[in-house]
Amino acid sequence: MTNATPFEVQDLGRLAYAPALARQRLIHQQVLAGQSPPTLLLVEHDPVITLSRSGSTAKHLLADKTQLALLGIDVQPTDRGGDITYHGPGQLVAYPILPLTCWGLNVGHYMRLLERVAIDTAATFAVTAIQLPRCVGVWVDGSPPRKLCALGVRVRKNVSLHGLAFNVAPDLTHYQTIVPCGLAGKGVTSLAQLLGLAAPAMEQVKPVLVDALRHQLDLAAAHRACNFS
Repeated sequence: MTNATPFEVQDLGRLAYAPALARQRLIHQQVLAGQSPPTLLLVEHDPVITLSRSGSTAKHLLADKTQLALLGIDVQPTDRGGDITYHGPGQLVAYPILPLTCWGLNVGHYMRLLERVAIDTAATFAVTAIQLPRCVGVWVDGSPPRKLCALGVRVRKNVSLHGLAFNVAPDLTHYQTIVPCGLAGKGVTSLAQLLGLAAPAMEQVKPVLVDALRHQLDLAAAHRACNFS
């Protein structure tokens, strides 16, 4: 396993969705051209609902324009996979812009890797998170299961875009405006809801998630090296 950091980290702070997406696309072009190293963007978005190109997305938006305006929630299209989701302050959004072939990853393996990153991050704060069969993302078991981290990616010319959204302490009532990820009958949670006063601050979670991604990429690189040895 290598100790070298395989990516550059840029913390964008709090930023609306559209300029963050433009930043992603610019860095994606630069990584493709060999002008920038693999890069991880960290951001907290202003309140926004993002709609993928899935044909079922519109019916999973439950609030009308008036309700959304009162809540201060924007609506933006996105070209990631998945369905509908919410981003807002208190949610750590991570956008890894990575040439996946460098780690021997295809899209499916990469999605599972991101889920393990979220599970490892939760475990650092004594929260047991799990994967659910046929449900993308990371969950806390219960009746119903509650989503702690949502995933949605796009891979263009083997370089990834978009990523994961880990709920540290967002306003969970905003999720009532959608059917999160189009999965009815399941809930949403956060570290703040699960841990109460023991919940970590956002600035504590960021380095943990970065280290978890670095660790999982190191494991992928080691596995790839073994396969080629």
